[in-house]
Amino acid sequence: MKNFFNKNGIWLLFATVIIAVMLCVLSAFSSGSSFLSNAAGVVTYPFRAGASAVSGWVSGISEHFTQIDTLQAENEALKKQIAEMEEDIRQSKADSEENARLRTLLNLRQQRHDFSYESATIIERSASNWASTLTLGKGSDQDVAVNDCVINAEGYVVGVVTQVGLNWCTVTTVLDPSSHLGALVFRTNEVGVAAGDLSLLGTGQLRLNYLSNQETLINGDLIVTSGLGGYYPSGLVIGSVGEVKTDDSGLSQYAIIDPKVNLNSLTEVFVITNFEVVK
Repeated sequence: MKNFFNKNGIWLLFATVIIAVMLCVLSAFSSGSSFLSNAAGVVTYPFRAGASAVSGWVSGISEHFTQIDTLQAENEALKKQIAEMEEDIRQSKADSEENARLRTLLNLRQQRHDFSYESATIIERSASNWASTLTLGKGSDQDVAVNDCVINAEGYVVGVVTQVGLNWCTVTTVLDPSSHLGALVFRTNEVGVAAGDLSLLGTGQLRLNYLSNQETLINGDLIVTSGLGGYYPSGLVIGSVGEVKTDDSGLSQYAIIDPKVNLNSLTEVFVITNFEVVK
């Protein structure tokens, strides 16, 4: 192939020139353009075509970068819009939760006009095989005191305040083995003591002890606070009788109470800071 071009290259170049001249002559006779003009057009055509292609390529690249800049600007605007919408959603959720808390507190106040409440958020939980306590984000600065009774939004007993700081307090729940509340069988008005029990802590239950007549108990009996002694308010729901059992001695019976409050789902509670004493 290389020898072919070496031997015949001059003839190919000569033939190309002859053809170009003939095309120019024909073009001159057919279009009326001058010979020189047509010759120049033929000779410069490849260069003009190449320049046009390069110009188109450069224009395309420039347009591509312009589109990228536009898309980036639109992307940043969309990100900003999404961030603003997310902030609006968070604010709406916070407002909704606050309204729910206010409605709950209003409902409690309507139920028991004799109570003064302080709402508190649970900031820590301590649940083990031998204890059940909650830490609240309210303390003596909000008039919370030791022995204050703590309830949930429905008015069910959660526990009793046993430790108080300036802006925190510890609540011993009804399930804790050290918990003891004066209790009343709502149906029969029999008085007893609702107490946490170590053997029942894992099942989330407590015991009802010291009833004068255990034989009158039936499953489902509602157990409320008695209010006797003036330590805790009366009529607060503790739970219901789940089972009546005989103790190890076989001489007396006690009841297993299923508490109404679900300690695991609690996020906010209400501390009863003042109440009218039952006499």
